Amino acid sequence: MTESLVKTSLDDSIYTITLARPEKRNAVSDRLLGALEQALIATPEGTRVIILAAEGKHFCAGLDLTEHQNRDPFGVMQHSQGWHRIFDRLQNGGIPVVSAMQGAVIGGGLELATATHVRVAEPNTIYQLPEGRHGIFVGGGASVRVANLIGPGRMCEMMLTGRIMEADEGQRLGLSHYVVGEGECLDKARQLAERIAENAPMANWAMVSAISRIDNMSSDDGLFVESLTAALTQTSPEVAERIGEFLERKGKGPRT
Repeated sequence: MTESLVKTSLDDSIYTITLARPEKRNAVSDRLLGALEQALIATPEGTRVIILAAEGKHFCAGLDLTEHQNRDPFGVMQHSQGWHRIFDRLQNGGIPVVSAMQGAVIGGGLELATATHVRVAEPNTIYQLPEGRHGIFVGGGASVRVANLIGPGRMCEMMLTGRIMEADEGQRLGLSHYVVGEGECLDKARQLAERIAENAPMANWAMVSAISRIDNMSSDDGLFVESLTAALTQTSPEVAERIGEFLERKGKGPRT
């Protein structure tokens, strides 16, 4: 029987992808990475939100180092670019992704988490970039995604010292958006996914597709792309209907 390293399920318009290698703390082997890519490619039509979760006590303990010992430089570069391709599909696939994190979010696990758009952590969540201890460098996008969140200086310090960052500090720095009680991350992720799914699909697409790209542009180019994106989203029939509903609610307080 083939081992299932990634499990998927669809509930209404919410597609859940679950890392299923708990005996290895969901360390990212080539097979798990390939299974994740196939799960993303197979995203069902009509999916409005993806939840990324993990079985067991840990979200993801990073790169499976047993597979890293015998690669030549070109092989390492190709391997790194494979991670980039898959994580870019996660971040820039046009569908919001909510991650539910617990335990170890280490190395490649942190690179995976920071490719998602909304991150929920439990109190036992820890973050670490231990590459310096192993004599290697990040290869799954941390030098862009993690550095953008916490700053390049702080990321460099994490790599140099290998220190462990606790859940509360990770939230203050932006590695997570929510810290919830023990065993509650998946329920909170589901609650957030349901709320996100209520948004207009084109608006969700615009938010997860445009904001990170605008961040890489000059101010003038970013503002121009912002205007183009606004033009695309604000002229659909659904938007007119939603604004009409909002105006009818005027004076009734904010919608929760």
